[in-house]
Amino acid sequence: MSQPWLPPDGVTRTSEVITVSAGMFKGGEFRCPAADALKTRGYHTADPVPRRRERLEHFTLGPFMAACDARFRPPGSLPRTRTAPLHDGLRTWSDHGLKEYEGAFPADPERPLNEVSEPWTYRYRPSGPDMRNAQEYRFTVWGRCLASADGAYRELRLPVHRLNRELPPDGFIAAVALVVAEGGPGLPPEHVRIVEFALLDGRTRELFAGSRAQALARYREHGPDALAGVLDGREYRPGSACGGCAYLSVCPALRAAPGLLGIESPNRPRRTWSVTNGRNYRACPARDHMRRLHLPTEDSVEHEVTAERGRALHAYLADRHGHGSPRPCTVEVPEEWVPDGFDLPDHERALGAVLLRRHAAVCPLRCVRDGTDVRTEPRVVRHDTVADVVVIAAPDLLYRDVGSWVWRETKTSATDRRSNRSLLELYPQLALAVVLIGRGDLGGAPSRARVELEVLRPGGADLEIIDPFASANRTEAEGVLRTMVADWYGDDRYTAVPGRSCQRCEVARWCSVSAASEAAA
Repeated sequence: MSQPWLPPDGVTRTSEVITVSAGMFKGGEFRCPAADALKTRGYHTADPVPRRRERLEHFTLGPFMAACDARFRPPGSLPRTRTAPLHDGLRTWSDHGLKEYEGAFPADPERPLNEVSEPWTYRYRPSGPDMRNAQEYRFTVWGRCLASADGAYRELRLPVHRLNRELPPDGFIAAVALVVAEGGPGLPPEHVRIVEFALLDGRTRELFAGSRAQALARYREHGPDALAGVLDGREYRPGSACGGCAYLSVCPALRAAPGLLGIESPNRPRRTWSVTNGRNYRACPARDHMRRLHLPTEDSVEHEVTAERGRALHAYLADRHGHGSPRPCTVEVPEEWVPDGFDLPDHERALGAVLLRRHAAVCPLRCVRDGTDVRTEPRVVRHDTVADVVVIAAPDLLYRDVGSWVWRETKTSATDRRSNRSLLELYPQLALAVVLIGRGDLGGAPSRARVELEVLRPGGADLEIIDPFASANRTEAEGVLRTMVADWYGDDRYTAVPGRSCQRCEVARWCSVSAASEAAA
């Protein structure tokens, strides 16, 4: 028998109306199931702490929707989307998306459609006692809502950055179909259509088209189980969603690490930070901001061949280390070692096989006893409560050596040349690892706890050992983190810094002042 759903301590239910936004049915790694369940059920923290808001708009699709409201909404109706000031990159992206939208949906004289003045909401009131003590259920959708003049036809256009290879989950499509077919205001339509629209290139994809009866049948088939999954979510999933979470102060899964970053300033917005963010910001503040907004990247840069080889090799090792009974890797590497989803030329495939054979000599699984001693690419999330920053890390591997946790990072190189720079400066994720382990944050016995850097080269494998308890290492690591975080922490504008890095910037397309954009003009 399943355990009852229970809220954490410190929250109070303030509404008997359960409200579910369709986006919650999509799930995914960037959502927290427990936070979604709390929000739908109307829970609030008992003592909410007001936080300063970001100066710039951080909702990537918001400005596009606001522009559509201004251009297409019925005269006299209030805009549904309000935005804060826009970063240059977000403004460029939104203008681009609006042009693509207009081109993708030209006026059709045979079936003229008008934007509705109020988005549709499906409402249901239980006829008897409800297992969740709800007086009413409400489903909402977010997108461009259009209908024919007589209301017999409705169309929902869902803006996305780009079309994914995979379709959205069946539960999401079913829930959206229910709202479009049954939601008010207005009488139910005879026919409905749901279509995705990609702001990047104007491509569209039909998710559903049919009669009202077919839409209801789709929900009956896929909706109830998906709804239960949203409303009864129990998993707390610390990560990027923590930045805007209203339940952070009562979350039982997010561990506090006060003073982790070594910075403090009153009245700053809560933010998330990772070493990847730090590198991007160091290259250009605008680059980090646009990456955080998830603006589409230039594939030729994002999937450059050497970077793809490194990702493919990491994916292979993660699969090899994370499944079944842990066995040390050997020099026997399959000819077709490249995981699905990676497209490497023959010479990179051959080099990757050589590097994997070099890994066998330093494979960490030689030190473990069973699967409980291995964590492949785990998400390590800590809340620096002094800075109010949620720090996110993803070690290549955490493994336990006789009760002590070891943080292993693996890098690849096509040459045998070695750098003279400090390892902690060259690979800041090692600095974060040193500070976390040195604080005892990962638990376990300190006797064998350490940080390891594995560098795979054609001529062999280097394995560097860093003692996180050595005062010199700890001092250097703390300095590396403070240097990476300090300027970013106080920045509210993320001004672009044009220069040589623009040529290798994967989001330069959206930056009007980048050297790459000026060269292409």
